Amino acid sequence: MEQLGDILDLLSGIIWGPWVLIPLLLATGVFLTARLKALQLWTLPHALWLALIRRKEHDETEGDISHYQALSTALAATIGIGNIGGVASAIAIGGPGALFWMWVTGLLGMATKYSEALLGVKYRERDAKGQQSGGPMFYLKNGIEGNLGLILGGAFAVFGAIAAFGIGNGLQAGQASGQLEDTWGVPQWLTGVLLVVAAGAVILGGIKSIGRAAAAIVPFMALVYIFSAIFVLIVFVGDLPAALAQVFSDAFTGNALVGGTTGAAIMIALQMGLARGIFSNESGLGTGAIAAAAAKTTQPVRQAMVSMTQTFIDTLIVVTLTGLTLIVTGVWEAGEDGYEADVLMTSAAFDQGLPLEIMGIGLGTHVITFSVLIFAFTTMLGWSYYGERCMDFLFGRGAVVPYRVVFVGLIFVGATVPLDLLWTFSDIFNGLMALPNLLGLLLLSPVIVAETRRYFNNPQWKNPDLKIPDVRE
Repeated sequence: MEQLGDILDLLSGIIWGPWVLIPLLLATGVFLTARLKALQLWTLPHALWLALIRRKEHDETEGDISHYQALSTALAATIGIGNIGGVASAIAIGGPGALFWMWVTGLLGMATKYSEALLGVKYRERDAKGQQSGGPMFYLKNGIEGNLGLILGGAFAVFGAIAAFGIGNGLQAGQASGQLEDTWGVPQWLTGVLLVVAAGAVILGGIKSIGRAAAAIVPFMALVYIFSAIFVLIVFVGDLPAALAQVFSDAFTGNALVGGTTGAAIMIALQMGLARGIFSNESGLGTGAIAAAAAKTTQPVRQAMVSMTQTFIDTLIVVTLTGLTLIVTGVWEAGEDGYEADVLMTSAAFDQGLPLEIMGIGLGTHVITFSVLIFAFTTMLGWSYYGERCMDFLFGRGAVVPYRVVFVGLIFVGATVPLDLLWTFSDIFNGLMALPNLLGLLLLSPVIVAETRRYFNNPQWKNPDLKIPDVRE
């Protein structure tokens, strides 16, 4: 097991090193932001209105779920352990400066997420059962001519189907079972059984079942966590200005706990911020496009605006709140206080701001434990759908149900596997998914820009019922 861990660490270091994914992620985000004229900033209010207030279109002839359900499915997959344990590990290893680089992935990632969702809707197809199927595997195959598009699409589908067992399955189950055992004394095997039963009841019902469950659960779970974090920050409001200053200064001067030179510390903060940032919001992975493709919409651009709000909510709100609670309370310095660099660290931070105890356990720990359980559960729902769409692309509709069964069964296994291996496995396959997708976004950027201009050149673009003919390019 130790040798396997060493091999996985080596691969993760290469993929997330300074010469592969980090420059490609940053370059793609900057390039798309520039080509779209910072669209993620000036359309954000309208996008939030479409996503959270309007929620659906009148004309629902194309698609399987509403705008809001598609957004909820994407949020269900992204608001998970990455927002609690992932942020904690990033800041514990990379220092407070890692939070700055998470913000960078969020701001640039909104343009990336917009582009992914636009292409996902534009190039979606109907599967053998008449349901919409889309995502990077389809826009890479259909949008890029020749064998290159087919190879990139196939590679994404293979990596996506495998990655779902890490980021969207084993890691979620492992963190949840460990937290429930530490807090409430629930045996890990029992948590595994309960998650298998609950997730199986929803996942086996397909995207409509997942969409309904996500739409019902996501708002509740997010609000409980957000308001709890805000309360902690209010308690420590006097330390907030210094914490923010430290985030910005450490991003460029380095304050990583692993030591080394200033340059090495900055690189660690950058690496951890980007790796955990993309783990959290998935911008660049292409998964959001899979959920967007299922939406009932007549306009790729409209759904793309809705989809990019997911990155805003996930990173610029939820991740920010988690990161700041860790910094203002001082628990990010794990080496000094003895907290593990994961969910337990975030629990310690919440306990300091929520000092009440229930059954001898801090209220903050109860909140985090409940959040971890719900976040893990909903993340499994979203990622099971992503994985099955990849399998449908590779092997046809007949592979979907067996994949669902295997996915549900492996939840129990994930509840007992060492978390270090699961984190590294997830980082590796997240990166492998991102590589073909990011290359495809760069190659298809003319299509993204053309679709965007065509939509926004209409003076009535804010009209949610506006129909603009879809011109396939």
